[in-house]
Amino acid sequence: MLLAIDTSTAQTGLALYDGVQVVAEWVWVTRLNHTRELAPALASLLERVGAGVDSLQALGVAIGPGSFTSLRVGLAFAKGLALGRGLPLVGVPTLDVVAAAVPLPPAGAEAGSPPRLAAVLQAGRGRLALVWYRAAAAGWQAEGPAQVTTAEELAARIRRPTLVCGELTAEDVRLLRRRFKNVSLASPAQCVRRPALLAELAWRRWQAGQVDSPASLAPIYLHVAGGPPA
Repeated sequence: MLLAIDTSTAQTGLALYDGVQVVAEWVWVTRLNHTRELAPALASLLERVGAGVDSLQALGVAIGPGSFTSLRVGLAFAKGLALGRGLPLVGVPTLDVVAAAVPLPPAGAEAGSPPRLAAVLQAGRGRLALVWYRAAAAGWQAEGPAQVTTAEELAARIRRPTLVCGELTAEDVRLLRRRFKNVSLASPAQCVRRPALLAELAWRRWQAGQVDSPASLAPIYLHVAGGPPA
């Protein structure tokens, strides 16, 4: 089985995946207690499915962007397991997991205007981490690195129909809805980062031989960046 670990923000998740089905999945919101909660949560998840740590064959971990401290907790936990048990490790950008929850638009939809997706998560102090995605045959493809923005700045930059998905506060939603002609908001359930999706992404990369070195795998931290209107 592959274990997926996501501690990018207060929204935390674990999943067990065997390549055919999601064996177990657990998502919860922690109050900055990632260090104390992660190992007991994994032990509980394995116990529920009647498996042990020896059942793990690979690891997938969300590498950010996200909270500086929480990202390091998850990555350190994954690296410890990988090094201690000789398991392959796959790092997956966190916003790729957000995008993976959004169905691709039907073929031919919005002819002349490539479908766009803005995947976001909370970056602290009223800021958002943002990655733009475009629809492609293989799924949503990132158009560039993660950047820092705010809901107000994001709303001002959207000039054509765009779906926004990810962690949003009530104030973020209010600001984005001002652009109702161009902004569609994914439902709250669709905005939950599912570790099962992280597991699927990591599994595919593992099977393709795209694994990371535990010694060199590092979190993605945000850099202040601007950009042209989307």
